[in-house]
Amino acid sequence: MVATRNRNEGKFGRIVQRLLALLGGVLAAHGARAVDLPQDQAEVLYHSYNGGGVVANGPALLVRKRVADSVSLSASYYVDAVSNASIDVVTTASPYREKRNEYTLGADYVYRDSLISLSTSSSQEPDYTANRVGLDISQETFGGMTTVSMGFTSGVDSVRKHNAPEFSDSARHWQYRVGVSQILSKQWVASANFEALSDAGFLGSPYRVARVFGSAVAERDPRTRSARAARFGIVGDLGSDDAMHADYRYYWDTWGIKAHTVELGYSRYFGDKKWLADGFLRYYKQQRALFYSDNEQAQTSYVSRNRQLGSFTSPSLGSTITYGLRKLPGRYDAQLSGSYQYVHFNYSDFTDIRTGKLYAYNASVLQLYLTATF
Repeated sequence: MVATRNRNEGKFGRIVQRLLALLGGVLAAHGARAVDLPQDQAEVLYHSYNGGGVVANGPALLVRKRVADSVSLSASYYVDAVSNASIDVVTTASPYREKRNEYTLGADYVYRDSLISLSTSSSQEPDYTANRVGLDISQETFGGMTTVSMGFTSGVDSVRKHNAPEFSDSARHWQYRVGVSQILSKQWVASANFEALSDAGFLGSPYRVARVFGSAVAERDPRTRSARAARFGIVGDLGSDDAMHADYRYYWDTWGIKAHTVELGYSRYFGDKKWLADGFLRYYKQQRALFYSDNEQAQTSYVSRNRQLGSFTSPSLGSTITYGLRKLPGRYDAQLSGSYQYVHFNYSDFTDIRTGKLYAYNASVLQLYLTATF
């Protein structure tokens, strides 16, 4: 939900401008970032997720405004109205409904060739509260050919349990990140990003149960976790009206999980460039955690039947259509967009205890949003 502009007067600055416009923000998502304040912006979003017995939907709002030549402030509000009848719930408890509200405040400051971004957010549910604060710095070097970025996020979660006032716990989270983007030629930009994550405290769910010798027991997760992730991407201008991007991410942690994500995408203007179509294909594959078991056959210190810690694959296909409603260069630009993503989850070591078969399900994600920059 953040748009950036590049005011570089040189030839390569114009190249990056063209790629940013054609890809609709893909460069920003893959680590490339121009050193300039984001435009003044207002955005209204409606999102909906439906899959595996879980339905979540709600609105989101974003407002961004420059208050000086070098400072921009932003605020956003995000709502999830959740109806949960997932397999974890229907096999151990009753379906439920709840609402999650998230508030975010941010500030961007430009100093010479550096962009400094500070953000804070608070997410609230009836039994869970999460607070985050983050700082990011990006620096252009070598005449704008290379952009180096680094940042960190720190968070504190408060965990509670419905109808169990005696239960209360917490978790701490840290994320450190560094990245670099490099203009390779007039048409191609490459990026590399690395993340280090650390978690401590209550990292499971007070509602979820595991199975040991076929009997239900409370899950027991370790109270610490460290993870690393490396991501490499490339975006390219294929001509006057189309572009592509390719992306690979590798994740591993101290719980024994290893995951690979591969994504390919294509973008194209049509209809006198009033329409922009984006499409992507993504494939995710994960190896299970060391203490995960569908039905543990021994007494162990840690045990979990959280299917998200199991082995599974998740191919997905998505597209976005953007229509330019009204545009006056240098003054305002209004766009209407709609995106849809189809995801298939296929588990290789998690069974539906109602049928005894390996579990699989489909999910869909719909987003409709109106964006105006001015």
